[in-house]
Amino acid sequence: MPDLDEKIVVKNLIKIFDHHPQKAMKLLAEGKGKDEILEETGQTVGVNDVSFTVRQGEIFVVMGLSGSGKSTILRCLNRLIEPTSGTVLIDGIDITKLGAKELRKIRQDKTAMVFQQFALLPHRSVLQNTGYGLEVKKIGKQEREEKASRMLDLVGLKGWENKYPSQLSGGMKQRVGLARALANDADILLMDEAFSALDPLIREEMQDELLSLQQRMNKTIVFITHDLNEALKLGDRIAFLRDGALVQIGTPEEITTNPVDDYVAKFVRGVDRSRILTTSDVMKKAQPLITLRDGPNVALRTMKEQGLSSLFVVDKEKKYQGLITVDKAVEARNAGVTSLHHVELEQGPVVRENVPIQDTLGVIAESKLPMAVVDEDHKLLGIIVRGSVLAALASENGGIGHA
Repeated sequence: MPDLDEKIVVKNLIKIFDHHPQKAMKLLAEGKGKDEILEETGQTVGVNDVSFTVRQGEIFVVMGLSGSGKSTILRCLNRLIEPTSGTVLIDGIDITKLGAKELRKIRQDKTAMVFQQFALLPHRSVLQNTGYGLEVKKIGKQEREEKASRMLDLVGLKGWENKYPSQLSGGMKQRVGLARALANDADILLMDEAFSALDPLIREEMQDELLSLQQRMNKTIVFITHDLNEALKLGDRIAFLRDGALVQIGTPEEITTNPVDDYVAKFVRGVDRSRILTTSDVMKKAQPLITLRDGPNVALRTMKEQGLSSLFVVDKEKKYQGLITVDKAVEARNAGVTSLHHVELEQGPVVRENVPIQDTLGVIAESKLPMAVVDEDHKLLGIIVRGSVLAALASENGGIGHA
């Protein structure tokens, strides 16, 4: 039985660009490199014995220099390029063994592609371009137009349905390409340098748009890029390629903290760690805590025992309520208050888990109070203080790098 969490499993994938790859395959087995094989046989090794797994609902980024095999791997995932050997499993089905009819069904139902150059049909309207995949699947006009309209609304193009590609900016064209892929309702999005042709500001907008859509739709995304900042921003995990071979797979934190060799280290050298660290990475456990039912005397005794000047307060479900400071506690005790229910608590900064530290630096710098980290139910997960942030951001040479 396949692991339900494993959406795509690639095993020992090899692609030789030649009609008679046997010579190159033999040399690969002997440990020869891409350049040696090209010199000896004239055959190009596109992908060299690559294995990896993409989990359900993750953004898996594949990156490397030009010619490293990124786009070749992506196209092997739906057999737009035929692998020379190896297996590609999608939901446990080995697509390398499928006939034309079964493969076409996988492409239509399971995967959708978003290209760098938009690939929009110039004579079709935005609505018609968005619904094109549904038309190929022979979905009725009314249904496909309704679905295309919903997807255009989702990517921020409501009102542009009757425009044509020539009337759109580059960013808008890419939104149409994304809407078209989403309209197909595929579980897997294959995105080949999808934002590389866009201006920097528009590119950043599209990255944010993709992350926002992913929160709502939870697709499995394989994203190809040569841009490290883009990989760090989007990727749940990143795979580095060199000369068609896999060098390292890891989370942004693992890649930047422990590059496996000099090749990866050169990519990540000087990375601004505030771009990749999140609130969950730098938060500390909030200890001790007191609850609303406790009184100011309990708060003052706990502060004295712990050497603290404030405490985080939660309700019985551990939902964050605020902070009680020593001054507030003394004032409440002198007023005869017996429960923190009747005390106006201090409201320091609050942030959700997994927010990039970069987005919180200004608030942390200006606030005199620690920052509370909460989950979607407002339950207190931890706290952030300036010292822990500075320690986490410090690079090996004692400074903070610049991307």
